[in-house]
Amino acid sequence: MKLHSSLLALIAIASTASAGSLYEVPLKDIEGQDTSLKPYEGKVMLIVNVASKCGNTKQYTELQALHEEFEKEGLAVLGFPCNDFGGQEPGTNADIKEFCSLKYHVTFPMFDKITVKGPNKHPLYQELSGPTSPFPGDVKWNFGKFLVGRDGKILARFEPKTKPDDAAVLSAIKDALAK
Repeated sequence: MKLHSSLLALIAIASTASAGSLYEVPLKDIEGQDTSLKPYEGKVMLIVNVASKCGNTKQYTELQALHEEFEKEGLAVLGFPCNDFGGQEPGTNADIKEFCSLKYHVTFPMFDKITVKGPNKHPLYQELSGPTSPFPGDVKWNFGKFLVGRDGKILARFEPKTKPDDAAVLSAIKDALAK
């Protein structure tokens, strides 16, 4: 019985620590500067693994539109380039930044290129898609999306082919912003 109570306490601690730990994960922005998700605490975050040479790359347009429409209400669209799927993000951070700026006029925050699956998975994606996530399992392709609430809890996961302006995505964002 004592062991059972201890296990339940550990599970409760792990569950509450997980929500706050997203904000503590060390990151680098697209310029290579140290940062974290702490500046987005209290905001709704749409975290997306992105790539420049993917069939889904045109989703940058829709992500930028979400950013423009909902930023003032508290939505932060956050782009994390990755080269995990077919080598579709081969460029440097400078190349990625230039591409996104010139071709898609991206103004939402972009971060350092990371790994989102496999044994070298970045700690952020260990939190988002690891076994303790409410939506576990490796990201399947570029432009997978995780919606995180103002409290740091993962609210929804959308597969790569689900466009940012899909009714389900918009509904989930609006619901999260209303809380």
